[in-house]
Amino acid sequence: MKKYFIAAIAFVGLSLSTLAQGLQRDLQFWRPYDQRGINIFETGKADTVDYEGMKVRIGGHFTQQWQNLSHSNTANPVLNANNVNLNQLIDIGAGTNLATANLNIDVALADGLRLNLIAYLSSRHHPETWVKGGYLQVDKLTFLNVGNTDWFDKYLTLRVGHMQINYGDAQFRRTDNGNAMYNAFVGNYIMDAFTTEVGGELFFQSNGILAMAAVTGGEIQGGVTNPAARKPSFIGKLGYDKQLSDDLRVRLTGSIYTTSGSARNTLWGGDRAGSRYYLVMENTLASTSANFTSGRINPGQTNNITAFVINPFIKFHGLELFGNFEQSTGRAANETVDRTWKQTGLDLVYRFGRSEKFYVAGRYNEVNGKLAGSGLDVSLDRIQIGGGWFVTKNVLAKLEYVQQNYNDFAATDIRNGGKFNGLMIEGVIGF
Repeated sequence: MKKYFIAAIAFVGLSLSTLAQGLQRDLQFWRPYDQRGINIFETGKADTVDYEGMKVRIGGHFTQQWQNLSHSNTANPVLNANNVNLNQLIDIGAGTNLATANLNIDVALADGLRLNLIAYLSSRHHPETWVKGGYLQVDKLTFLNVGNTDWFDKYLTLRVGHMQINYGDAQFRRTDNGNAMYNAFVGNYIMDAFTTEVGGELFFQSNGILAMAAVTGGEIQGGVTNPAARKPSFIGKLGYDKQLSDDLRVRLTGSIYTTSGSARNTLWGGDRAGSRYYLVMENTLASTSANFTSGRINPGQTNNITAFVINPFIKFHGLELFGNFEQSTGRAANETVDRTWKQTGLDLVYRFGRSEKFYVAGRYNEVNGKLAGSGLDVSLDRIQIGGGWFVTKNVLAKLEYVQQNYNDFAATDIRNGGKFNGLMIEGVIGF
């Protein structure tokens, strides 16, 4: 019995040692979860990491905010059956928000074949653990042993699974629940183009030229019921990304997302984790989990939708300029006429210090379009000004001032004359 016990201890020790090595190991064709992952969009084709057998890499993200925001509106009272004014804003003040966390699992299954799985351990909308999604990424076909596969290995990347769709470039710079490492700001855009869908994408890259085509089921969860309402979504991207000199990088992409029908499309409502600005512009009956998209707007184009976006990106020395020029047209199932929403976003970031460990940043974001039901033309605008400090490559501290205005909403809408502003502090850990 003793020898079996010793053997078991040795096995556990070896397993833990192997796991510890995997925790620190970079993988092929992979985006680091720390500061090194900033300004990486799609993973490149540079094969800089040797494959040394199957490896499991476990990482994570953790964030915590301190919020000091105030809000106001000019909406007329609207009373419910219990005589509660649904247009009275909830009283908010300074305090800490729910800590959020991600568990990141990446597995090198074969040379050029990687599995990714991300779980949200805690999120604003779901305090319990749940899976964001998982996919296989194929960058080399050598594991198939089918002869010369250079045509694929040099230029192509295939992803299949339940994954974050590759529409636009803002998704690579946004906060994803516990992962706020790549976002220079605390909040995402007002119209947040992000969702996960089941499907596959094929990505081509060569000498700066980028091209991508994808087909998905068009919904977060999918399903087999109500088949007449479920149509596939088609996604395309074309662009150019080149390091022109040691000091200058230029990227320009255009993306399109379209589906002719859906039981419930979530291109504008796919972030189930929630926004960073807790309870802004919410009424006295709101809760942080049920009203988890505070500060955003969803155009409600949940049936047919066609959206396109142009994203320029320039980095010169420590100065970065990123643009987001977007238009989305579509409608919900109970509507007969398409509605159009437009969004403009401009980010300016200056990184400085050794290894660019400090930065200052400013963002202007504006959206406008027709509301479902009333058909009113409304707009929202926001400015975000702040900065950050990478204490180490794995630890980031952010400070932000935010101000957002709601324009032309009906007098009976809680957002009439609405605005919120104040300070946010956020701490981020990523590894």
